[in-house]
Amino acid sequence: MQLTVLPLLADRMYREFDVFEVFLKTLKKNETKLEDGDVLVISTKYISNSQGRIVDLDNIQISDEGLEVSKKYQLKPEIAEVVIRESDKIFGGISGFVITSSDNIMAPNAGIDKSNAKKGKVILYPENPYLIAEQLRRKIFLKMSIHVGVILVDSRLMPARIGTSGVAIACAGIEPVLDMRSKKDLDGNPLKVTFQAVVDNLATIANHKMGEGAESKPFAIVRNSGANLTDRKINSLEMAIDPDQCVYVRGLSNPPKNL
Repeated sequence: MQLTVLPLLADRMYREFDVFEVFLKTLKKNETKLEDGDVLVISTKYISNSQGRIVDLDNIQISDEGLEVSKKYQLKPEIAEVVIRESDKIFGGISGFVITSSDNIMAPNAGIDKSNAKKGKVILYPENPYLIAEQLRRKIFLKMSIHVGVILVDSRLMPARIGTSGVAIACAGIEPVLDMRSKKDLDGNPLKVTFQAVVDNLATIANHKMGEGAESKPFAIVRNSGANLTDRKINSLEMAIDPDQCVYVRGLSNPPKNL
């Protein structure tokens, strides 16, 4: 069976709302049904909007640390302050961007986004994204008696590449990573370190169809993905590694000598 992605056109929402109820209405509007084994992919920004995770920069009180980060990385003081509040760790940065870690996701400016927000406002990452994904999975099962996976997707930048791709901020009901170690390649060589990022791959596929601009398609159904669904609880540590173990972080912090 061929993998299929079905992006769903949805109404734009301007205040806090029930994502599950809006999803049910969106299915009806698009004359589409969710099937057993499907993977539902949802925009993190849509989830954030549903939670009211929108910040008015005019209401931000700037700390001394915020002023310091603002000056060091040429950010607006209000943006710098929000970045500090939303970050678990700041690694460094360049003019206009601070590289941070937030909920085990490394991203510029803690994932704060000015797109699809009114002027003077920014959208933050969702609160408790894994809990939200799990709650949606359970509601779908109780309402439709089907097992599905749920992925919350955001766009990301890849090192030294132009453009964005998708990344799974959280997931539920789907095994996020496939351990390929001990399997063999085409020449019979055993794979020693390979893991397949299943949910990140599906997030990218769906994100391609959902769009990055004014498409208004915050939901996508991935059908016949071949991914392994599960009822166990997923946590963020299963999809991330410590920054000290990341080849990019370690490599850039350890430049070659005598060159």
